Order: sequence, then C-alpha cells, then structure tokens
Amino acid sequence: MTLEPLARPARLRPGARVAVVAPSGPVPAERMERGLDLLRGWDLDPVVAPHALDVHPELDHLAGTDEHRARDLQDAWCDPSVDAVFCARGGYGAHRMVDLLDWSAMRAAGPKVFVGYSDITVLHEAFALRAGFSTLHGPMIGTELLLKDTAAQEALHSTLFAPESVRTLGLDGAAALVPGTARGITFGGCATLLAADAGTPGARTTARGGLLVLEDTGEEPYRLDGILTRLLRIGALDGISGVVCGSWEACGPYEGVRAVLADRLGGLGIPVVEELGFGHGPTALTVPLGVPAVLDAPADGGRCTLTSQVPALV
Repeated sequence: MTLEPLARPARLRPGARVAVVAPSGPVPAERMERGLDLLRGWDLDPVVAPHALDVHPELDHLAGTDEHRARDLQDAWCDPSVDAVFCARGGYGAHRMVDLLDWSAMRAAGPKVFVGYSDITVLHEAFALRAGFSTLHGPMIGTELLLKDTAAQEALHSTLFAPESVRTLGLDGAAALVPGTARGITFGGCATLLAADAGTPGARTTARGGLLVLEDTGEEPYRLDGILTRLLRIGALDGISGVVCGSWEACGPYEGVRAVLADRLGGLGIPVVEELGFGHGPTALTVPLGVPAVLDAPADGGRCTLTSQVPALV
C-alpha cells in the first residue's frame, strides 16, 4: 500500500492535562518525579496512570502485567479530559500488550499527542495502522536522555506547543550516504522493533512512498546487518522513497555501523541520510510520524523538512 498522511492532533496549550503511562519497562520513581516536574514546568497538568510505577511480580523487566499496562494506555486515550499521552520509558513489553488494546475504541476517541521511542516503536506502528493517527518519535519523561539534555527538551517542547517552528530536522553533522531528494510520509523508529514486529498480526507489510525513520541502540554492526537484511528479505522496504537515519548509540564504532548502512541500504537506489539527530543518542530531536516530508541529501549534508501540516495542527 502507498502511505498517506495520518490524522494529527491539536497542539498542546498551557494547562493541558496529560497522562503518563509505562507500556514497557518499569520506571524508577525518582526519575518519574523529575519528569513530572519537567512537564509541570511547561505549564502542563500531568497525571500518572494507576499502574505506571508497577513492577511485574515475576518478570521485573516489565512495568506491571500486560493487562494493567494495556488498560492504563487505553483508559488514558479514551479519557476526553486527557489531551496527550506520554510514555515514561521504553525497555521491553509493548509487543506483549499491543493486541490487548481495543483499537476500535481508541480510534473512536480521535487523535491525541503520543510521545515515545525505542520499544514504543511497536505502538507507533499500531497507532498508524490500526487507528490512522500520527504520533511523535521523541524522548520519554522518565529517561536521562530527556532529563539531562536541554536540546532534547527544547525540541520536544517546540514540537508540542509550536510545531510550525520545527519543520526542519537535522544537525550540522548530517551527511548523505546516498545523495538525492525524496518525498514521502514519515514512518519507522527503532530498527530492532520494526524487524520484530514484521509478520505479526496487524503489522505493516509494505510502506510504498514512505520515508523510513531509522535508529537503534546497543546493536553491534553484525546484528544491525541481520536486522536490515530481514527487513529487506520480507519486502518491508520495497517502494520506500528514502531513509532518514538517526543515532546508533552503543552500536560499536560508527565506521562499522556506517559500512552496514551503506551496504544494506545503498542498493535500494534511494537517498539515505545519516546522523539526523534523533534516537537514543544526545540531542534527541522529536520526529513526527505519518506526515509528508522532503528528504534533501546533497553530497555535503542532509535535511528532512516537514512539508505540510495536513491535517492541520490547530
């Protein structure tokens, strides 16, 4: 299928009520409180979901049971008084609860701001495919990535409150792995999660006309090779118009990562830009997913520019 723009929520305004959920791993209470203070400093009214600080009684890598994590997200989404849903952290667990959500009810509740990255990639894909909603690939409030990084905070704040001010994504270090220009609809996230999601019920089969947003953490180059090879073999990258690469935090020497990206993505015959400044690394920019964009990849740099606010953010 050819990707189309997704429904976008209204921008946030001072006083907006926002819910904080933990769909994946457990969140230290101290980091949660610091994140809530950050949101309060932005004049938002954060509410912590009932099970957001839980730890699964037997599997301590999960923030509570699958049912409780799913219920928190669904209740927050379907609550008309809540304007946005922020994920506290990633980790692992979204795959376990995504099919427990009532997507018909969530679709009927309409689009809202939804922020997360890493393991939350599974939910970004589900919101796109099962609800038709645009979401934000951005830093989470219970992570040091946001709490200690002023640039990441500023990028997220601007995207939430003044999205028209951050339509161009990219850092000074951005470079073209494959030069060219491409137009498409942004989609993607963490490479590991995209590969893990492939072939599961409701997962994306093709993304024709999409601009693939791609990053990861903690994966050695040979593992990234396997991840990208799987996506290529199952046809998940067939027909995409370009690739927008972010950070590859703790993935080994970047020369090795770059070699894998060039080898696995270079043969697609489409523009590929590296180091656009989003993901698990420092200066984590916020990337809207499901929106039209242009990828400019001249030989000496690279930028991704959001070209439309359709459906308009009001």
